[in-house]
Amino acid sequence: MGLDYAVIAAYVLGMVGVGWWGMRRATTRSDYLVAGRRLGWAMYSGTMSAVVLGGASTIGGVALGYQYGLSGAWLVFTIGLGILALSAFFARKIVKLEVYTVAQMLDRRYGGSTSVISGVVMWGYTLMLAVTSTIAYATVFTVLFGLSKVAGVVLGGTIVVLYSVLGGMWSITLTDIAQFVVKTVGILFVLLPVALVAVGGFGGLGAKLPAEYFDLGHIGTGRIVTYLVVYVFGLLIGQDIWQRVFTARSPAVATAGGLTSGLYCLVYAVAGALIGCAAKALYPNLPHPDEAFATIVTGLLPTGLRGLVLAAALAAMMSTASGALIACSTVARNDIWAALRRSASGGVRAERLSTLALGVLIILIAILVDDVVAALTVAYNLLVGGLLVAILGGLVSRRGSTAGAVVSMIAGSVAVVVSMLVYGLDANEPVYFGLLASLLGYVSVSLPRKETP
Repeated sequence: MGLDYAVIAAYVLGMVGVGWWGMRRATTRSDYLVAGRRLGWAMYSGTMSAVVLGGASTIGGVALGYQYGLSGAWLVFTIGLGILALSAFFARKIVKLEVYTVAQMLDRRYGGSTSVISGVVMWGYTLMLAVTSTIAYATVFTVLFGLSKVAGVVLGGTIVVLYSVLGGMWSITLTDIAQFVVKTVGILFVLLPVALVAVGGFGGLGAKLPAEYFDLGHIGTGRIVTYLVVYVFGLLIGQDIWQRVFTARSPAVATAGGLTSGLYCLVYAVAGALIGCAAKALYPNLPHPDEAFATIVTGLLPTGLRGLVLAAALAAMMSTASGALIACSTVARNDIWAALRRSASGGVRAERLSTLALGVLIILIAILVDDVVAALTVAYNLLVGGLLVAILGGLVSRRGSTAGAVVSMIAGSVAVVVSMLVYGLDANEPVYFGLLASLLGYVSVSLPRKETP
């Protein structure tokens, strides 16, 4: 394992080094928050792919393949569909807004108190996304080095917070590109072909696995529909995603680069499911599907390559965590704090201090929280159930009003919270009740009013 440790250590040190280099480029708020709005097609596509394909997409995607076969690809597949829809229908309009947050778009569209309400909900979503990502990559440090959970969270969290604070979105963009390359090589060009060869190719999979593993609906229609609602719609409106769109040099870059990223996600989805199938064929009696990724990596790959693939998993988690951290900080400063102080002034130094403070908070919460899936589910339910209707309504309709948007966000958020108390945190129903209440509030209040500019 010595060579594996060396590969992972080199990767981690490289991320910190890139963050330090990126600090010299982040001289204005625009540089720090949106990389100066000047990313070209290749960098934009790579960084968008890196931020959406995190630990859930990598380790979780393999686990779903282990448990359900090819239909386990649906989770990551819906993420790809969300990026494709965002890029095809909304990216051009989002780039032209030249704002920093989703809430600023709502304020420009509706005015009133919409930006404060949406800012609070979005802040909660990005905070919990960063927490769950931190817990995910901390487990890698825990397994590799035999650390306690607290030590793993502190070590991994410190690395991500360090390079995020130093250079903001410039550092995150540069590290995301490195993470995208490591992830692509490690998962698609190393682990996938090795796993298929070990199991005897597709013929070997067919001989060793039951027929339902090749049924695309095996995971269940209800779960597929929920994935579509939560992840496709969530990716249309998430601050962490919009902030990447804001980095595009032009509307054309946001569209073409986003479509490329979406297609990459579809390929990644199938790869994860196939690796999970191979793990099931080779190691059919694992106590938990989440162990499939680590088991097949340690069981099949030689030292050195094993370190590369583990670094790829680490890259996936860190890219999502850093993106969520900078998004959380941006919302806190530009939506919530600006509303309290009537200003978001302070320049790059203030943005760095905000990112540092929230990074420390995220590390502390990650130490205390154990139920990662429940925390992430709550975040996405509130995001989609509370904000989707007002945001999309603001982008596509002139009929929406300030009162309609406020009622929509409050009604949807309350419906989600009440439904989670009734049905449970990980139930499918809350997001649907939230969307229904939000839509009814938006339409019933806005329709009687005149069209807005």
